[in-house]
Amino acid sequence: MFIVLLISLSVFSIIAIYNLFTAPVLKGTSHNSSGQNFVSVLIPARNEENNIIKCIEGILGQEYKNKEILILDDNSEDNTYKIASSFQSNNLKVLRGKELPNDWLGKNWACHQLAQQANGDYLLFVDADVELRPEVISVAVNELEKSNSTLLSIFPTQVIKSFGEYLIVPLMNWLLLTFLPLRFVYSSPSKSFVAANGQFMLWRKADYLNLGGHQTVKDKVVEDMELAKLAKQNQLKVKTLLGGELVFCRMYNSFKESYKGFQKNFYAGFSINSFSFITIILFLLVVFISPLIVVTNNLYSFIPLILVIVTRIAVSIKSNQNWLINIFLHPFQMLLMFWIEIDSVIKFKTNQLVWKQRKL
Repeated sequence: MFIVLLISLSVFSIIAIYNLFTAPVLKGTSHNSSGQNFVSVLIPARNEENNIIKCIEGILGQEYKNKEILILDDNSEDNTYKIASSFQSNNLKVLRGKELPNDWLGKNWACHQLAQQANGDYLLFVDADVELRPEVISVAVNELEKSNSTLLSIFPTQVIKSFGEYLIVPLMNWLLLTFLPLRFVYSSPSKSFVAANGQFMLWRKADYLNLGGHQTVKDKVVEDMELAKLAKQNQLKVKTLLGGELVFCRMYNSFKESYKGFQKNFYAGFSINSFSFITIILFLLVVFISPLIVVTNNLYSFIPLILVIVTRIAVSIKSNQNWLINIFLHPFQMLLMFWIEIDSVIKFKTNQLVWKQRKL
């Protein structure tokens, strides 16, 4: 058992350290603020009155000028439409979303409607809680063109302000950077190496439409991953980066919101049967919790604990998170991950998942 534990943690720590030095991060300065290609910035928004102002201000302030901004109010029950409509700009249009069809999920339907109205050569889907530095679109377009990619997706740097958020939100980057060499998403043709984040997805419009767009994933909870897999299956290049100092997002404002968000995506994101999913997460729980329990006077027993700490430090640094807090909260995060996993499977299998007052 000790050998299995040691080998597993060694592999995971190597991946985390590899990502620390190689995981691509969006950075740079604007190369061409006028832009040769017309970009449609598409923002699906439902009940986003607390976030939409910063998002719109960030996009209006972009150095990249050759763009249009389309915001679709997805039947919000708050003041999202009113707030978005208060912005005055020639290249900004606020749309009212149509009623949700029975066979679609909300965000996918909103993105589909936006894409139908878009005139750009490139489509940039941005969530309403994302904040962009002024050079982001210029740098992202340049990166897409330079890498000859069909899709460029970014995992924003997560803004974490409360204790409840810190118990759950860091798990996203921990899962991403501990088990996937992020550089391989672009460099390897294998569809096993895939990651994408719907918070920021820049597409070549022609490829997006050829793949069928959001209509092909209309009933998928984790539509971003499904679209990225579809692109790789069709031998198209996908590049995924971290947001670094340019793209930020505060996904959730409390423990309850964080829990519900991860519950919604956790099981669905793995695309495997429930038994395999529970087995994998249980294995990870044992691997990452047992080194905290089985420390003895034997010097070798400290090696797994050191590997756990090294992994958490590497991922935290790359994610711009506080590594001391993540180490301190590590056992609580692991236990919560396992509990959310069980709850996620139960809610998914019994059709009880709810997000933004909608049943999924």
